[in-house]
Amino acid sequence: MFEVTDIRFGYGGPLLKGLTFAVREGELLALLGPNGAGKSTLVKLIVGILRAASGKLLLDGRDLRAMSRREAARLIGYVAQESTVLFPLTTMEYVLQGRFAQGRLIGFESDDDLREAQRVMELTETTEFAARPVQELSGGERQRVMLARALVARPRLLVLDEPVANLDIAHQVKMLEMVKRLTAGGEMAAIVVTHELNLAAEFASSVLLMKAGDMIAHGTPREVMTESHLRNVFDAPLVVDANRTSGAPRITISRQ
Repeated sequence: MFEVTDIRFGYGGPLLKGLTFAVREGELLALLGPNGAGKSTLVKLIVGILRAASGKLLLDGRDLRAMSRREAARLIGYVAQESTVLFPLTTMEYVLQGRFAQGRLIGFESDDDLREAQRVMELTETTEFAARPVQELSGGERQRVMLARALVARPRLLVLDEPVANLDIAHQVKMLEMVKRLTAGGEMAAIVVTHELNLAAEFASSVLLMKAGDMIAHGTPREVMTESHLRNVFDAPLVVDANRTSGAPRITISRQ
């Protein structure tokens, strides 16, 4: 569904060094690596904030760089690492902003816009605070609202840059459970940047491991999240065994 071929980018020197990978419908890809690996840069290339020096980004066989910003926004839902709400908006108004890709303006919503906003708020369990100002929401609530805003245009690809950062473990699990459930229907795929290795191992169907702009490994969590790969990438004494309930890789720190 989504293909990245030989993508290169840099500020004066190489930052991304020819990444090539694909994401299938229904797949949740976890993008892992230390700070400076190039994860957020790759995300910005995918959503159109930056432009690659060379290579291809294809969504359903179409070149993203040949699309208008509005068309790309309809196809790719983006949840940024941080989002500042500059104006006093209710949660419903904030979610409806995601319909701008359809050419809508706040105050001129159609019945379809409202129905779609209600649908995604039910999916993300945010309906109960539809009338509350976004600024008054907790961190976990706001992250779910940002997810609803990204979903309201019915994207084909959902891109989330560290969506569980600064959340407690309960809200981290809830957020990734929602993303997993949304992709399970097979109508869209998701790319999630995270530093939470154990959560990635539990929820991701595939993992892309990066270091210094290079792809170190790409495959299932069991294939990629090995001791040798993780110790090499993170330069830390990590130990990998199996989670006793799920069988997924379990990562711990060895102090010996």
